Amino acid sequence: MCGIIGILGKEPAAPRLVDALRRLEYRGYDSAGVATLEGGVLTRRRAEGKLASLDRKLGAEPLYGTSGIGHTRWATHGAPVERNAHPHMAGAVAIVHNGIIENFRELREELEKEGETFESQTDSEVVAHLINRELQRGADPVAAVHASLARLTGAFALAILFSGRDDLMIGARRGSPLAVGYGKGEMFLGSDAMALAPFTDRVTFLDEGDWAVLSHDGVTIHDESGAEVKRPIVRTAVSALLIDKGNHRHFMAKEIHEQPEVISRTLAHYVRFDSNSIELPGGGLPFDKLSKLTITACGTAFYAALTAKYWFERYAKLPVDVDIASEFRYRESPLPKDGLAVFVSQSGETADTLASLRYCRDNGQLIASVVNVPESSIARESDAVLQTLAGPEIGVASTKAFTCQLSVLACMAIAAGRKRGVLSAADEAELVSALVQVPRLMADVLKREDEFDALAQTLAKAPLVLYLGRGSSYPLALEGALKLKEISYLHAEGFAAGELKHGPIALIDETVPVIALAPKDALFEKTVSNLQEVAARGGKLVVFSDAPEAQAAVKAQANFVLPMAHSLVNPILYAVPIQLLAYHTAVAMGTDVDQPRNLAKSVTVE
Repeated sequence: MCGIIGILGKEPAAPRLVDALRRLEYRGYDSAGVATLEGGVLTRRRAEGKLASLDRKLGAEPLYGTSGIGHTRWATHGAPVERNAHPHMAGAVAIVHNGIIENFRELREELEKEGETFESQTDSEVVAHLINRELQRGADPVAAVHASLARLTGAFALAILFSGRDDLMIGARRGSPLAVGYGKGEMFLGSDAMALAPFTDRVTFLDEGDWAVLSHDGVTIHDESGAEVKRPIVRTAVSALLIDKGNHRHFMAKEIHEQPEVISRTLAHYVRFDSNSIELPGGGLPFDKLSKLTITACGTAFYAALTAKYWFERYAKLPVDVDIASEFRYRESPLPKDGLAVFVSQSGETADTLASLRYCRDNGQLIASVVNVPESSIARESDAVLQTLAGPEIGVASTKAFTCQLSVLACMAIAAGRKRGVLSAADEAELVSALVQVPRLMADVLKREDEFDALAQTLAKAPLVLYLGRGSSYPLALEGALKLKEISYLHAEGFAAGELKHGPIALIDETVPVIALAPKDALFEKTVSNLQEVAARGGKLVVFSDAPEAQAAVKAQANFVLPMAHSLVNPILYAVPIQLLAYHTAVAMGTDVDQPRNLAKSVTVE
């Protein structure tokens, strides 16, 4: 979740770029830089650490060009040192990049064989070299960018500047947000509308796959195929909160769509991309010395914890107890001396979770927390803090915080498996590679939002909705039911699919939609058998699966074929459709999506 800003202006760009980057500081960063055109020549200044370091460098070595790009970086590939900071340059090209280029190794090897030399360890630099190679082959900048974008796999936002072209900037997005701002004889690019607020109140939010060619006079926008398209210009309000909604109707919708970006950012905190391995902060946790792991949380965070139980037990062979904090704190559970207690909370202030933490501390447990707010009470009272980098979540119903929690817990489970000797280096690399693909796969699902909107019109008329899943899809079935209940006020229940015959099957008739989460995993055939039981009783099946044979095996009202993914990451990926379904059902029913009745974002009292 790095910050990007681009300016085609009338006055020196560098001070304006730095000012805009300050508005993106809440995203977090470890280095920053700007590049401007000085007499047609690309010139950059970069610095490690806070923007004050970049400010000092610009004070000593000022830039005066009126066209420029700026960036705050959260390290993914490569350490947070100056040579890895953005902008990156190759020949006549300078770029800033937010996201993950999954196939950067293959592209880098290809370019190095052709004689290209790289100065950084980043995935981002490969984009500059790709575009520069197309220029050297005779392409103009627009054609060079279009050809290069087709070679990239991953989720990203880009701003690109060219030597000798102070009236040209190109931006592109796939999975990470990017907005175009309109001034008087000036144009702007920003990864966040907050960054554009000082310059303009007229903004176009690029759609998924769009790329935009900016000049001082305006912008031409192309879709992923290269066809020219029109996107609406939105006049943003002065209020920072209204600006922060972007072009979405509700904060919840915006936060669902932010997930490819914030998961990229969260993974960057824990993944060593050069070796496809996990590195936890502070040298990690003593997983090899533990006899038991206790995970405690409330609400949606509890379902993240329940999912993690499957991961820790499968990939680390570590026994796990998971409990709802409001139950655990009064249960007087016996705890081993060599135990680790993990507490999951978006706010880090949840009263029951905090009380459970103190009980565990009093009983000799090592304490770790998975929180979105590192200054929170839970974080301050923990021995180890594993932060989720979701950014502010305004909607009461948790979306991006949930998937970031899952991402961190998956990283922890892989690290535990490696530490305990259950996973080999090759196993770890395979699992990490699967995690890195999640932002791109999520972006693919989000492109199909209209399909979920259509289905929601049917759900809005139902008396009851059931969710089914097996294995690590079972906690997601519980989360799907919770999400629908809390924002649409429809009654919903989540069940382990294998439990149908033990009572819940009595609820099924032709009026009851049944949402089935059925990825092609080790339990797929058993899940299909359970779904056939539903179909035989007239239930209105809606199946989410990455298995094409699911359509033939089960007579369903709707089949959604989701991207193929490793079984580890399916719970993270399948969270998107259940969130979209709940959101659009609530909109269809006219409820207050962002502030549902009787609910608060952070429950700080019992």
